[in-house]
Order: sequence, then structure tokens, then C-alpha cells
Amino acid sequence: MPRVKRGTISTAHRRRVLRAVKGYRFGRSKKEREAKVALLHAGKHAFDHRRNKKGDFRRLWTIKINAAVRPLGFSYSQFIAALKKKKIDLNRKMLAELAEREPKVFEKIVEAAKD
Repeated sequence: MPRVKRGTISTAHRRRVLRAVKGYRFGRSKKEREAKVALLHAGKHAFDHRRNKKGDFRRLWTIKINAAVRPLGFSYSQFIAALKKKKIDLNRKMLAELAEREPKVFEKIVEAAKD
């Protein structure tokens, strides 16, 4: 059986791993074994936090809407309930955008929900 030299393959693998952990702290950016573990953990956290991000944004939209409706005589929960009662279908993301960027349009929506 002929001899197989794998130097190029293992070097390429090592380089790929170490390139991916560039900027990590301490031995994680220099030692191959620590780098592999760091990459595994980073990947797991990235996967988990992509799910968490959705909840974070929903909480942010809630805060923005609440801050915009308070001066208009509503609380967040009253406003959402009024929208549902009037069958005004706007999601929280759009409501938060309107509250932040188009306050006059948002005010009209609040008035429509009040009536």
C-alpha cells in the first residue's frame, strides 16, 4: 500500500479553524484544540440566540408602542385590545415603526381605535 502524505489537508483544516476564531481572546485564537471548542460553543450560541432575537425585538416593539400611546391616553394593553375590537390588523413591528417614524399617522390609528 502506498504512503499517503496528508500534510496539506491537515494544514488547510488547521488554517480554516484558526481563521474562523480570529479575534477570539486568549488561547482560543491560537491553539487548535481550544479554537475547535470555541467554534462549537459559538455555533451553539448563535443558533440559540437567533431564536431569542425574535423575542427581544417583540419586547422592543411593545416598549416603543407603549411609549407612543401613553401621551394619547392609552396603555399598551388597552390599545392592543382596542385594535382587536375594531379589527384593525397591524402587527407590532409596523405599529412600532409608525410610532417612531410617522407619529401623525400613528396618532390617526390611535384615534381610529378610540372611536
